[in-house]
Amino acid sequence: MPNKKMNTQQLNTDNLFPLIEDVSTIEGLMKAFYEVVSGEAGEVRQWKRDASLHNSKAIYSYYSMINGESKQLTLSLKDFQKETDLMVLETPFYENEIKREVKIFGNIANVWSAYETRLEKGGEVVRRGINSLQLFYANNKWEIISLVFDKETERNKIP
Repeated sequence: MPNKKMNTQQLNTDNLFPLIEDVSTIEGLMKAFYEVVSGEAGEVRQWKRDASLHNSKAIYSYYSMINGESKQLTLSLKDFQKETDLMVLETPFYENEIKREVKIFGNIANVWSAYETRLEKGGEVVRRGINSLQLFYANNKWEIISLVFDKETERNKIP
């Protein structure tokens, strides 16, 4: 009996998205963007909330090591979430924004968001990089159309 009640509550919670505070401003969107992916190992990420921040056809693009070779990957949001789920099942993951630059023209915006990654809450920074998000404003909400990111390296420092 308690499980049925819990499932009903979960279904009702899912209908809350998108949250107005997540999509009405770029500030809110970026705050939610980092919150949805952060958490302890094995913790279910907020993928329904994450989906509400994105256009249904949004893409992610980044370099990844595949068989010892760096290759560019371009994935749908759903496929990127699956890849992330595999990582966070075993590893705590906390990402936060450290700097942002925004350019807006009409209903489009480009956001350069420098980030830091930690593998434990409040722990040592293990990676930094830049997320470049392309946003569109329609129907009283900002949404992510695409995202490209790259990690900082010794030869490729965050400006």
